[in-house]
Amino acid sequence: MRPATPLGEVALLFVKLGVIGFGGPAAHIALMREEVVTRRKWVSDERFLDLLGMTNLIPGPNSTEMAIHLGYVRAGWPGLLAGGACFILPAMAIVWALAWAYVRYGGEPQVGWLLYGVKPVIIAVVVQAIWGLGRTAVKGTLLAAVALAALVLSLAGVNEILLLLAGGLVVPLARSVRGAWVAVAAAPVATVLGGAVPVVAQGMATGAPLGLTTLFVTFLKIGSVLYGSGYVLLAFLRNDFVDRLHWLTDRQLLDAVAIGQFTPGPVLTTATFVGYLVGGGAGAVLATVGIFLPSFVFVAASRPLLLKIRGSRWTAAFLDGVNVAALGLMAAVVWELAQAAVTDGLTALLALVAAVLFIGSKVNSVWLILGGGGIGLAARYLVG
Repeated sequence: MRPATPLGEVALLFVKLGVIGFGGPAAHIALMREEVVTRRKWVSDERFLDLLGMTNLIPGPNSTEMAIHLGYVRAGWPGLLAGGACFILPAMAIVWALAWAYVRYGGEPQVGWLLYGVKPVIIAVVVQAIWGLGRTAVKGTLLAAVALAALVLSLAGVNEILLLLAGGLVVPLARSVRGAWVAVAAAPVATVLGGAVPVVAQGMATGAPLGLTTLFVTFLKIGSVLYGSGYVLLAFLRNDFVDRLHWLTDRQLLDAVAIGQFTPGPVLTTATFVGYLVGGGAGAVLATVGIFLPSFVFVAASRPLLLKIRGSRWTAAFLDGVNVAALGLMAAVVWELAQAAVTDGLTALLALVAAVLFIGSKVNSVWLILGGGGIGLAARYLVG
């Protein structure tokens, strides 16, 4: 039975997509196109691509922002809210339930062995994302140099927000000055950030007391500056919750990412899991609201600017720089987290085989994660 109102259509469609939306942002967007362009004809392909281009120019998770955009197209401002909320809430509920089970049963030996097999596969998932995104994003020597600089500087401890901003500014500036990319690739990024980092670090490196306000503000900050793939979230979570606040360990962070990857809907519902670990039910709600709220604001604010931004060469270059800097951050975090996930020969083999399968075929990540978990459980009995 079809709903009687456009708002009802929006709500039912995005609840459905939130429940069946496995496979990450690319799969989500493909499902949305099938539903709103091919089946329901809410928008044309051209309009759909315009909206997708806008989501690439603003921070936040692309598939969630597409849900927000498409909700507005169908049902105005109420649809804008319903599209995003109905896409997020099913995944939030599933991740919340898994977080509860993790806290209650996570100490069981079976759970430890299950995650033993899942974690190296998660490393492979992110490697595959870097590989696929890199083939699209790294267009030339300048962008490759910016990505490499971001990787090296991130491993050296430079703040991730500064690296994203620097990448976004360096590329349009370098393209506007003929030959300037040579200097950019050599040193100035490090020089500029080297002077700025101590000032920022002075305000951010001190540990903060445990509190729901700090949790909410931290996720609000992340949601406001998160460019690129949802996997860039790893860099922010590790910097804030492992290194700065010391609320999570690297192993807990990998467990959170595994849950976010395994469940349908936005990958950023990893925030729900982290929020529950830190602050229980209230923490889960505040973390989820904090990380997704900026997306609603950015979509609402950017709609009138769609045509102007779409035609700007400067904003396109800024986005190129931010995207490759984000890839560098992802690579740095994978290197660091792999040390917690790949601990012996079996986990190394799992990571390698999963990476080859991801890169060489279109196998769904969910099946490989399940396979990794099964191998982890089997290893328990072989070792025992």
